[in-house]
Amino acid sequence: MSKSVLIIGAGRYGYYSAMKLHELGHDVMIVDQDEEKINKVMPYVSDARIGDSVEKSFLSTLGIPSFDFCIVAIGDDFLSSLQTTFTLDELGAKKIIARATSHQQEKFLLRNGASYVVFPERELGFWTAIRFSSDSISNYVDLSDGYGVYEIKVPARWSGLRIDELDVRRKFHVNILGVRDCSGSKEISAGSSGRKKPLPAINMDIRNDTVLQSGQTMMVLTKPEYLHRII
Repeated sequence: MSKSVLIIGAGRYGYYSAMKLHELGHDVMIVDQDEEKINKVMPYVSDARIGDSVEKSFLSTLGIPSFDFCIVAIGDDFLSSLQTTFTLDELGAKKIIARATSHQQEKFLLRNGASYVVFPERELGFWTAIRFSSDSISNYVDLSDGYGVYEIKVPARWSGLRIDELDVRRKFHVNILGVRDCSGSKEISAGSSGRKKPLPAINMDIRNDTVLQSGQTMMVLTKPEYLHRII
């Protein structure tokens, strides 16, 4: 279902948020004081406004309650981010996602109307550390309570065995969610665009009699301490 989204701040975070939301089929409006930044993001938004989000009179012209959620993507001026968040809440925003760089900022934002607070630099740093800490990990998504979803190579010793034979839940505290057959596929650039060729689809139809093979990767739900027992 398509959603209506307001992004305030057209820096890198706002730009890439708009790009992905556009790719997912959502309707995006973006706001920034810098006309050059607005021009760069225009291919990915349906509407854009040049203005100061600190000014309540300006924000009130945007129809804030009509957006499904608002993203405050201001990264270099915390006071502006805080005031914008507060004003959005005052104007009836349904949901506000605000960016922070510290837990102190997070507390202020949550107290002044933010529904959720994100830490882009911290989350990317964690992802990079985990993704490249092992040659067996090809992707990673952080979840709550220490859990994560990891895409890892099927261990050679597991090749040719059924999931029920391995008894992975009991022995390794791991849930296998999906399997991808990567044999023969490589992450190579496709032409001058520099884009990588898409990987094969993930098979999510996992059963006890599913047989694992070398050359496959598997999506597993687990904690880091259990993951390292496998890889």
